[in-house]
Amino acid sequence: MHAVADLKAADLKAADLQASVSSLPLGTARRGFCGRIDAIAVNGHAVGLPAGELERRLLELGFVEGARVEILHEGMFGRDPIAVRVNEATIALRRREAMAILVS
Repeated sequence: MHAVADLKAADLKAADLQASVSSLPLGTARRGFCGRIDAIAVNGHAVGLPAGELERRLLELGFVEGARVEILHEGMFGRDPIAVRVNEATIALRRREAMAILVS
């Protein structure tokens, strides 16, 4: 019985690992990237904003699970900020804020 429970736990861990491997932060993507939003995961990337505030702002701008995203433009120096199309809206974001948006 323990072997079955151990196998199920191992399958769940493998599924979690696969999901995290397939997602990447939008802030690491290059110009031309197209994908879908998997989740918003604020981990202290945005200096000066509390995590809850950044998450709320991103959601209000349309960065919701399942939305289509495309990086249209990168800033000239340091590739910052980026212009992102979310569904039909174009939004400028700092890369450190885009790190909270997980895409695949």
